Amino acid sequence: MKYHKISEFAYLTISIVVFFDIIFLKQTVDGNVPLLILGVLSFLMFLFRRHYRKKFNNRKNSNQ
Repeated sequence: MKYHKISEFAYLTISIVVFFDIIFLKQTVDGNVPLLILGVLSFLMFLFRRHYRKKFNNRKNSNQ
């Protein structure tokens, strides 16, 4: 189960780095649309993985 937590934070780290790169290091967002999409998708994957990890942990704990 530890793998799921690590992958959550990997997605969160990717999204933070991408957004930091777009906001502070680039002059315009126009040429960075694929990078922006990657950042948004990685943040959504973080939320998705977190939701289902908690859901499965609750189900596992209720069965014991």
